[in-house]
Amino acid sequence: MSPALPAERLPGKLMSRRPFAGSPEKVARLLLGKLVVRRLGKSILAGRIVETEAYLGIGDPASHSFPGKTARNAALFGPPGHAYVYFIYGMHYCLNVSCEPDGQAGGVLFRALEPVLGLEQMAKLRGLDSGAKPQLLTTGPARLCEALGVTRPHDDGKDFLSEESDLQLRDDGFKIRGVSVSRRIGITKAADRLLRFTVEGNAFVSR
Repeated sequence: MSPALPAERLPGKLMSRRPFAGSPEKVARLLLGKLVVRRLGKSILAGRIVETEAYLGIGDPASHSFPGKTARNAALFGPPGHAYVYFIYGMHYCLNVSCEPDGQAGGVLFRALEPVLGLEQMAKLRGLDSGAKPQLLTTGPARLCEALGVTRPHDDGKDFLSEESDLQLRDDGFKIRGVSVSRRIGITKAADRLLRFTVEGNAFVSR
């Protein structure tokens, strides 16, 4: 396990586990405005969550847990507050957090972040110039994984809510002005469900 993140250098405070035992819809809303924080070597990277999608477990045909528990999707079945990372199109990773009580499947996909700390390092990880537009860094689920150095081999099952983790969810007290709710995108099954949540008017929401 990686050494603990130096708490004095981190924005905000570590989120508590209790809310993550709630439904994915509630957790998806709760996460808006919070921070995903990553340590890579001596670098601290952070992005504010501005777009999420809820996936409801075995009752949701669009969820990876729909067929039941497997080695691939085990993180979605708990305990809550852990990372589920999957690989798509043979080239991209996507990052989720598990919800619901231990043993019950549910998760939230991180679709977009607003970069807060470590923008130059994020650009480097994405193969961009150091002065790249911030919107190119973490707008979209694949981009944000690249910008934070998130991969399935390194991060699947990681505890977002442990001080020992190099991938954390933290709250710096930021208040969002409003939430927009719409259909999930990029899926074909259960696509009519209103389970996509975005920070109203935020320029880093995916299009």
